[in-house]
Amino acid sequence: MKIAFYTLGCKVNQYETQALEQLAVQRGHALVPFEGEADAYVINTCTVTAVSDRKSRQVIRRARKAAPDAVIAVCGCYPQTHPEDVEQLGVDLISGTGDRTGFVDLLEREWRERQPITALDDAFQRRAFESLPAGGLEGRTRAMLKIQDGCVNFCSYCIIPYARGRIRSLPLDGCVRQAVELEREGYREIVLTGIEISSWGQDLEGKPELISAIEAICQALSPDTRVRLGSLEPRTITPDFCARAAGLGNLCPHFHLSMQSGCDAVLARMNRKYDSARYYESVKLLREAYDRPGITTDLIVGFPGETEEEFQETLAFIQKCAFSAMHIFPYSKRPGTPAAKMPGQVPRAVKEERARRAAGIARAMQEAYLDSFVGETVPVLFEEEREGLWRGHTTRYCEVTAPSAQPLHNQLRSVRITGRTGAALQGAVL
Repeated sequence: MKIAFYTLGCKVNQYETQALEQLAVQRGHALVPFEGEADAYVINTCTVTAVSDRKSRQVIRRARKAAPDAVIAVCGCYPQTHPEDVEQLGVDLISGTGDRTGFVDLLEREWRERQPITALDDAFQRRAFESLPAGGLEGRTRAMLKIQDGCVNFCSYCIIPYARGRIRSLPLDGCVRQAVELEREGYREIVLTGIEISSWGQDLEGKPELISAIEAICQALSPDTRVRLGSLEPRTITPDFCARAAGLGNLCPHFHLSMQSGCDAVLARMNRKYDSARYYESVKLLREAYDRPGITTDLIVGFPGETEEEFQETLAFIQKCAFSAMHIFPYSKRPGTPAAKMPGQVPRAVKEERARRAAGIARAMQEAYLDSFVGETVPVLFEEEREGLWRGHTTRYCEVTAPSAQPLHNQLRSVRITGRTGAALQGAVL
């Protein structure tokens, strides 16, 4: 078969699509672009917001319209939580977030028999972590390594626990083995990812903490192979975590601490498991352990009941934290979550206006952070050439552009930072 893949959503979805691509190629199938002609179109969906659902439906309809005789296969979080919606879209194969190896079997069966298949399980009944092949099929610089799945936090705005089920962790020896394999394949940076990696180990014997996995992985790799962390729950950051992490020379000093709001009243309505004081403690601990660590975060504005005064608290708090970069989202009502039924739903125009105000502050903080590196020499891992410039990232996840007459793909080079344009640093390769 000629198979085309399309991915919506988070890094875990991207990882799982890459694993499906590898499994398909191992079976002798060919990968083709999604916008071209294929025998089967696989859409790996997201359902984190109602907007995500709409985007998933749009891609499914587009594929069906463009290729009425092809197999349309849908997997991921959207059919796991809303299978009846997907069934109405004329899909041939419906699967969820489990048994990705079995999904390839079903895809082959659907191609042979052309009888609609729906294969879904109860996500909360899963107990074992499904180990999938890590890395991609092309010469990528950065590889994702999924070490955890599932979440039991049940934030009031989030449906993901119902899509992913309980916490499952890749055992420590599996984490190390896959990381070493990725290094052997030529990857220079490995990103540890999962639905909520801070909970790694809670289901394993002895309940090891995430820092133990990070130490084992970093120590198994060469000093020049970077390890970067995915999104962390703020309570993960403790004095012990920082002391052990700071001793790992190949761990990137870039920490994405999930925040969502800087107002305690809003955090309580969100059912987050920390308050602003505990969050700021994590920020301080990281800055005590590292020189100018990259600290990034997510912010939801216009959560149900958020007043202007509460929003002002959040604006003051993000300035106090001085983030190096932020992702800002207007709250999107997710049917099936407690927040969708809360009183005080904020009008769309107000949410968008608050997002613009927060984005202005975030942009100023990011520019100030980037400007602090002008004149310094930093290591940059280069990834691709665009518009005549090679682009890469520092360990702190600052984007850097530099001219070069020689190819720099997948090379780690020292770069003298000469200036900044927008959200990217400019430099000269030494």
